[in-house]
Amino acid sequence: MDDSAEGVSESAARAAQDLRVAFNRLRRRIREVSERQDLTPSQVSALTLVSKSGAATASALAATEGVRPQSMAATLAVLDQQGLIARNPDPGDGRRQLVTLTDAGRERVEGTRQARGEWLAKALQDRCTETERQSVIEAMAVLDRLTRP
Repeated sequence: MDDSAEGVSESAARAAQDLRVAFNRLRRRIREVSERQDLTPSQVSALTLVSKSGAATASALAATEGVRPQSMAATLAVLDQQGLIARNPDPGDGRRQLVTLTDAGRERVEGTRQARGEWLAKALQDRCTETERQSVIEAMAVLDRLTRP
């Protein structure tokens, strides 16, 4: 393997590459499992972001997602039509609207989260041995350590 980073062992470079590939595949597979056909990936992403953000403006959501405000507005319009979000005047600036989840939106996000968790647990149960599952648990502890400051 070509090692272009100074001071990085070949095993560290390979582990980093393998990890990126595996996590990207896992992320795509988990999204496929939980996405209903009635929402696009962008709409699911926006719905999840509103869930995490609480009340937020469309422009703040667009900035967080790294999309144009017009794109976010179009995405939110679909979510609004489906009754998954609500828009209310911002108490601090009546010209802006704050986007929040409706009860249906919260149920949708929770259902998506639950479907993802159930799929992953079932896949680990069906496709891995107990020893492999324990290895995953140990590897997650290492990855958790990597993500801490």
